[in-house]
Parts: sequence; C-alpha cells; structure tokens
Amino acid sequence: MFHQESLMFNQESYDRHSEWYNLHYPTEANKVAYYKKVKALSDDTVSKWLQNIFFRCLTPLLVTPSQKWLTVGDAYGFDAQYILSNGGNALATDLNIDFLKVAKDEEIIREYAAENAEKLSFDNDKFDYVLCKESYHHFPRPYAALYEMIRVAKKGIVVIEPQDPVSKMPLLLLLNNLLANYVHLLNKVWKNRFSYEPVGNFVYKVSEREFEKFAAGLNLPLVAFKKINPNFYFQGAADVKTDDKNSKFLLIKIKKKLLDILVSLKILPGQVLATIVFKQFPNDNELKKLKKTGYHLVYIPKNPYL
Repeated sequence: MFHQESLMFNQESYDRHSEWYNLHYPTEANKVAYYKKVKALSDDTVSKWLQNIFFRCLTPLLVTPSQKWLTVGDAYGFDAQYILSNGGNALATDLNIDFLKVAKDEEIIREYAAENAEKLSFDNDKFDYVLCKESYHHFPRPYAALYEMIRVAKKGIVVIEPQDPVSKMPLLLLLNNLLANYVHLLNKVWKNRFSYEPVGNFVYKVSEREFEKFAAGLNLPLVAFKKINPNFYFQGAADVKTDDKNSKFLLIKIKKKLLDILVSLKILPGQVLATIVFKQFPNDNELKKLKKTGYHLVYIPKNPYL
C-alpha cells in the first residue's frame, strides 16, 4: 500500500512540475518573448553576474573541449547553452520540453529530450559528465536520480545545490541534539527544518558527507567540493548594472564579500555547494584547475575487500 501511494504521489509531483512553466508562460509566443528578452540582456547585469557564480564551477571540467554533457532539470536550456558556449557538447533535458523546443528554435541549444532524472533512458557511460544545477532539491526521489546520473556518466557528475547547514553549524547541530526529544519545540526554533514545495516535494538540501558516502559506497576515487554564495537575486536584478557606482550592486558585493570571508573562516556554511563526483580520476590539467578555482578535494580510499 505504501509503495503504491508513494508512486502515485511521485507521479502527481512530476505532473505538477512539468506544467509549472506553462502556467507562467502558457503560449509559444510567451516563451519566444521570454528568450528574446533574455538575449537582449547585456552581460553587465546583476542577474548574469550571479548566474555566472554558478557556472564558473564548471571551469575545471570545460578545459577539456568537445566532451559530451547531459544536463538534467534544465528547463530553459541555459545550462546546456553555457556548456556549448565554452566548447562542450550538451544535451538539455527536462520533464517538460515545451520550453526546450522553443530554446532550440531560438538557437539557445542544439538538442533536447524529455527525461525523468530518476529514470533516465540512456545507456551506461553515455556522457562524459552529467550536470544537475538547482534541480536536485526539487526531485521527489533525488537519491534515485543520483544513482541514475552516475550510471549514465563516464567521467563524473556535477551537482550544484543549496547546502544543508546542519553539519557545518555547530550551534545548530548542538540545538538539534539538545532538543531531539522535544520535536515540537525544535520545529518552532528551527522553522525550516522540514521545508516543502507547493507541488508537495520535500526540499532536499545537500551535504558533503552525503556525497562522500555515495562515492565510497560505489568505490569511486574522488569527490571535489566548492562552497559558493550566489543567493542575492532580487526582482529587477536583470535591470541593474554591475557598476560599483550603483548602490544596489555595491551593497550586494559587500554582503557577498563578508559572507565569503565567514565561509572561508568556517564560521558559516556556503549558501550553495558545488560537488563533482568523479567516476574516473581527472587528468593533471583538470586537477590543477580544480585546486586553482577553489575546490576542496576528498580522495576516497579504495575498498580493500573488492
């Protein structure tokens, strides 16, 4: 009974997610207008500046050109677009491809497919890398998606998602332990302990330890982590220039710089965790780039019993 109810809930979640974009952009003309607006934006806007904080996490892997990438949960195709613009090949996928059809027509992407990240249709080792950016926490069963992504990847997967702060904030961890027997009180103090989306999904934030265990369980060689702080978006960010004379941008820069310092001192966790789980050990050039761009490398010891 539980299994059947779980499958029904997951299907309802998929249906709600797949129609979300059509609720906001119901016609093809709406979608075309959206892409034309994005294309018209100059590169020196706050929205692009913030988005590039995410995308720069891919730099160490894009140094090797012409690799095959799969992007999952890439509703607008912008993840694939970035990879294409930096010398890679990318297939953009999402549950609903209504937007991606228009994205191809508008030359944002080259190819697309309708895919459920929790049950990918591709063969093993089909792509060099799989990218899941700001989508994992939306999945009804993200662990299923994690195993699917690593299955179809030849070299590794990249997951860029909100970070679970518990393991990185001693006071919050202490509070969790002290109030473990007083659940109602703990939930009142820690208001976003259990977060749910309007479509019904629990919001899965990620942690370094999760990925370390995932890699160790599959006898994978290396995991790389980078903490970033890009969550300063506001309505109208696309209209604000990245000019220090602009008070809005200057304030964001100051806030981000302060947060970056606190994260580097390990006083606070990063807003977002960029994780690369490698199936194959990266080459020397990629390793140098990983270190140079601020990644922390965790070498997973081989399982002595395999």
